[in-house]
Amino acid sequence: MGKYILKRLFLSVIIFFFVMLIVYALIRGLPSSFVENVARAKSQMPGSKSYDEWLKQLNAMYGLDKGIFAGYLSWLGQFFTGNFGDSWKYTVPVIQKFNEVVWISFIMGVITMVLELLISIPLGIIAATKQYSKTDYAISILALTFISLPTFFFIALLQLVFSVKLGWFEPFGLVGRYYSQMDGWHQFLDKAYHLVLPIVTLVIISIGGLMRYTRTNMLEVLNADYIRTARAKGVSEHKVIYYHAFRNTLIPLVTIVGGSLPGLFSGALFTETMFKINGIGYISYQCMIEGDIPFSMFYLAFLSILTLLGNLIADILYAVVDPRVRLA
Repeated sequence: MGKYILKRLFLSVIIFFFVMLIVYALIRGLPSSFVENVARAKSQMPGSKSYDEWLKQLNAMYGLDKGIFAGYLSWLGQFFTGNFGDSWKYTVPVIQKFNEVVWISFIMGVITMVLELLISIPLGIIAATKQYSKTDYAISILALTFISLPTFFFIALLQLVFSVKLGWFEPFGLVGRYYSQMDGWHQFLDKAYHLVLPIVTLVIISIGGLMRYTRTNMLEVLNADYIRTARAKGVSEHKVIYYHAFRNTLIPLVTIVGGSLPGLFSGALFTETMFKINGIGYISYQCMIEGDIPFSMFYLAFLSILTLLGNLIADILYAVVDPRVRLA
């Protein structure tokens, strides 16, 4: 196991090197950048230098006058020494801005994933065990409906019904107008209250795919020869389904759960934008479209590391879920 993990970690470092090289080249090739916007703004000031002069000076200041590969190696060296630079857009250290906005997205992501697993997997199992029944058709229609829902339309519908018509929730924001006057406990409740609709949105639009995936894999396992043999031996149906069949269904589900690790920190762009929540999804999008290279590179490097780590965890969990799998 130790040798396998070390081998995978070595391969992950190589993959990370080439992935971030591609990312750096793409970001350097964006049609608009923070440096160009600043140079344009400074050149329009009275008595200022020309745009080209400002652009040349700023590029030299930020190391953008180097070639892509040389600039990437310079960024990589700083990254591995813990020097992530300052965000050009927000003029604060990258790690500080990241720490300010990532945790609200992480909390939303964790709650969404837990609710998604608690809802989708049981419904998928029920649909598989009652194949072609009214229950199966109802769950399948529900899943397909959720899969087909456009995020922006569903958010607008929730805001119209529960905020405008019923007045149960606030349509926008993370805190209420009296947040600063509350004590710690009531501030926590105020944030939780404002997160209800965003989390409901994320859960609804995500459970459909996992429900269908669980149902499909469960049906495949239930039709296997060893399941028929277990039933022929008189094993109870409950044990057949939830011990023999479900244990083997977990293998593909582990892949999904392992792959969802980056999603916990990536935020939800549409949801955060429409509910006006400054999470990592919304902030990173703003940084990318304005060419904030330091923040964008740190954010994408962070997600790349989580993706590689999630794949490694999923592979290790295979051996835990299925004893037939050996990491050799």
